[in-house]
Amino acid sequence: MQKKNLKGLSLADLQEFVESRGEKKFRARQIFGWLYGEGAESFEEMTDISREFRQDLEQVATIENLEVVATSQSAADGTTKLLFRLPDRLEIESVIIPAEEIGGRQRTTLCVSTQVGCPLDCTFCATGTMGFFRNLTAGEIVDQVLQARKHHAQRITNLVFMGMGEPLLNYENVMKAVEIITDDHGLNIGARRITISTAGLANGIRRMADENRKIKLALSLHTLDNDQRSALMPINRKFGIVELQSALDYYYRKTRLRPTLEYILFKGFNDSDEDVRRLIRFSRAVPVKINLIPFHSIAFTMPKGLAASLTASPRKRIEEFAAQLRAAHLTVMIRSSAGEDIAAACGQLAVQESASRAPARSLRRATAVAVHDFPISP
Repeated sequence: MQKKNLKGLSLADLQEFVESRGEKKFRARQIFGWLYGEGAESFEEMTDISREFRQDLEQVATIENLEVVATSQSAADGTTKLLFRLPDRLEIESVIIPAEEIGGRQRTTLCVSTQVGCPLDCTFCATGTMGFFRNLTAGEIVDQVLQARKHHAQRITNLVFMGMGEPLLNYENVMKAVEIITDDHGLNIGARRITISTAGLANGIRRMADENRKIKLALSLHTLDNDQRSALMPINRKFGIVELQSALDYYYRKTRLRPTLEYILFKGFNDSDEDVRRLIRFSRAVPVKINLIPFHSIAFTMPKGLAASLTASPRKRIEEFAAQLRAAHLTVMIRSSAGEDIAAACGQLAVQESASRAPARSLRRATAVAVHDFPISP
């Protein structure tokens, strides 16, 4: 009999499970607290549960834990990259962005992955060069937070779903993980401290709005020229800029939460004065915040074509770009390049080939996918 993995189960799931074992519902709350509140990795740690029930759990259930196989820390800013091995030997990366003083309070952000690789093939992103292997389970998403918490002295206060993969292509598991993470008896991270970033799945944005999700939304935009965006991000051929603008407007009207536009500046490609004017027009139509992001090199992936030609806009041009947007009374932030020296900055996550991942290479060849293979509508 295959044992049931309890990590990744919601409270309702656990209640159903314990009742199937002839136990009272309150046992589910105990297990839930141990798994997610205390980060227990074995049933033996669950000391307020009877020995008889713990022995029963050992026979029928398991707790699958990610294995931390490597860590890298930036000498420049303390950013830490964690390499995790999954139960099937595939690997993913997460990034702990060091604490910073915000209004007198410490903030430590974890950048979470949602897929092994990514099927969207954005030209500026290293993850896309891996190909796509599979979605992460809810338990594997949650466990990144649990393991990061054990490997970092400061409490993880904020989460950004901006790691490997497209979160809205793994919608069910991502939202289940969010529900566990935000539960008071779980990791207890507030919904307003969680941001989900999408490359532009308009139907997923609308579904988030319909479900009244209180987490923050960020759109990876980067240009308002449809041809340019399609070249940068092939998903734009399915969900173009007009449709994305409509989805963002729908999201804002339903949730009253301002989405964030993420805009990587590429020299001579999307950093002109005309690009500023397009972004101003777009941002006046839908209330948004804008994050300007320096381009981080993915030369280590040996890119070709357009990807090989992209270079970062100079810092001076980024500041001029921001000043023009602010002059139009828009909310603009220039993001830092945390972790760039360890390939942990925005767009740089990609697990390199190794002997331990040899089985994954054959799996990659067998998993060519298209966006329509991932239904988002309920």
